Amino acid sequence: MMQTVFIGLGSNLNNPQQQVLQAIAKLQSLARSSFICASSLYLTPPWGIEDQPPFINAVIKIHTQLEPLALLDELLAIEVAQGRVRDIRYGPRIIDCDILLYGDKQIVTERLSVPHPYLDKRSFVVIPLFEIAPKLILPSGLALAEVVEQFQNEKIEKLTLLSEEIL
Repeated sequence: MMQTVFIGLGSNLNNPQQQVLQAIAKLQSLARSSFICASSLYLTPPWGIEDQPPFINAVIKIHTQLEPLALLDELLAIEVAQGRVRDIRYGPRIIDCDILLYGDKQIVTERLSVPHPYLDKRSFVVIPLFEIAPKLILPSGLALAEVVEQFQNEKIEKLTLLSEEIL
């Protein structure tokens, strides 16, 4: 069955904007999936460890027939292909691909938690997600529009790109 999935992307190393665009390009040809749209790219301050370069973040929407763990494996393969090394939690990274929402499913396994456990606590996720899904109701029952209000004063810069850079 086809599921609507939102995926968060982020990078702050090795030309972060290009890293995010490269991941989006790979996700556009994901097996058993249809790419729906991508948010703008956002320049955001680091979260967790503050002494690192700012991030470029985006959120994409896909429809997929991949099961959650199979999708996770595909995202991890994209990270590895782009040179991601997992060494410092919340530290600098070439690319990060996170399943934010997988339909209305709630999943808690050793490998995957959906909705993403920090989804509503991170402006760099909430703001781009709101851009592409302003009427979204989170599995908790809370409207995304209500969540986004708490981030009105965040220092997040929406970047302008030529539309063909994402296509």
